[in-house]
Amino acid sequence: MEGQRLKYNFPENFWWGAATSGPQSEGRFNKKHRNVFDYWYDIEPSEFFDEVGPNIASNFYNSYKSDLKMMKSIGFNSFRTSIQWTRLIKDFETLEVDYDGVNFYNSVIDECIKNEMTPVMNLHHFDLPIELYEKYSGWESKYVVELFAKFARKAFELFGDRVKYWTTFNEPIVIVQGQYIGEFHYPKIVDGKKAMQVAFNLNLASARAIEEFRKVEHNKDGKIGIILNLTPAYPRSNSKEDLLAADYANKFHNELFLDPAVLGKFPDGIEETLKNDGVLWEATSEELNIIKSNKVDFLGVNYYQPIRVKARESEFDYSNGWFPDKYFEAYEMPGRRMNPHRGWEIYPEAIYDIAINIKDNYGNIPWYISENGMGVQNEERFLNAEGVIEDDYRIDFITEHLQFLHKGIEEGSSCFGYHLWTPIDCWSWINAYRNRYGFISLDLKTQKKTIKKSGYWFKEVTENNGF
Repeated sequence: MEGQRLKYNFPENFWWGAATSGPQSEGRFNKKHRNVFDYWYDIEPSEFFDEVGPNIASNFYNSYKSDLKMMKSIGFNSFRTSIQWTRLIKDFETLEVDYDGVNFYNSVIDECIKNEMTPVMNLHHFDLPIELYEKYSGWESKYVVELFAKFARKAFELFGDRVKYWTTFNEPIVIVQGQYIGEFHYPKIVDGKKAMQVAFNLNLASARAIEEFRKVEHNKDGKIGIILNLTPAYPRSNSKEDLLAADYANKFHNELFLDPAVLGKFPDGIEETLKNDGVLWEATSEELNIIKSNKVDFLGVNYYQPIRVKARESEFDYSNGWFPDKYFEAYEMPGRRMNPHRGWEIYPEAIYDIAINIKDNYGNIPWYISENGMGVQNEERFLNAEGVIEDDYRIDFITEHLQFLHKGIEEGSSCFGYHLWTPIDCWSWINAYRNRYGFISLDLKTQKKTIKKSGYWFKEVTENNGF
């Protein structure tokens, strides 16, 4: 790459790195409480691929120093993980902290800074404490919203002197979909009305955390955002019916959290539709004002795949009650490129569309790609004689997405970074280790970590700030 003219240069001080989360990397070592996934694994291990649970994960709790050093060696200047509610807090009501948790997160933050990597700390990554579900029905409860705001405040007070970039939630729409619609997160309830109340409560919880953030003195030079997985909905055709279907799909899948976070209000028309359907959330004017008054400073965008939709051609099945796909159906576009391991469409062009949408419709708020990646099964097939996984498919995937991201930046979108999911192959909920995503491979039996070909390639990209 040296000596060649770089075709794709990225802005100065661009973030290069990757993201993981506490529950997916740390393991359950010294953790006094269980989150919903810890509990689900304990009661139904057969639900998880190869019955592998979160007990050890990638052992980050014990190996964070060498792990962070390895990340730095492949060019990271930034790194996102999360603070687990269940590790930091001993008593969720009184906010008594667990000092082992405090010491662990202090050490992780200090080690990031020592390695000249900007730490980005997220506060919720699908890991609600199980006690708060059993006592209060979890995110169905506005009391839990208040407990979350208090936990967030405690984290800001403990770590905000060094952590200058925070996010409230990772992919809150997935909590709605997984727990209350699609049955892929515990407790696997199918209830559209509860789903919509949870969506409101999560928006409120994010705004309340932001409100608390701005009260803490040493956060004055910090910034707080949210991580949203955006899945642009593309219509089958330009017919009025298909365009309406895509518009509604976008409102539910994307704008339901994007609009309140950035604009302080819900998408136009969605409350009226939900009210007419009898599933509108309960909200007070005071709560709506909290959302309006506590918008994010920046946005993290997780992008993996688009969705393609068409106007409904089959009658909606009401047997399980109301769901948002009353207004649209999935459409399988002929000739689409797929990742067969994950069943997801590969469409890097959508990153450009996201960039322009943020620029044109969301005040060009500062944002970054907080996750993007390609999960592949049985990567050991690509091991070479030197013991390195030759994951050229991942290099190609990242390259294509960066090209379209660069195009959006060239046209004025204020993107300031790119993070892959994930630095080290991590535990992925019920999929466990079925698909691998990392720049660094993990041998589950030995916990040995080895840089993949993509990791060495990424180091060159970061050194050149482009390719």
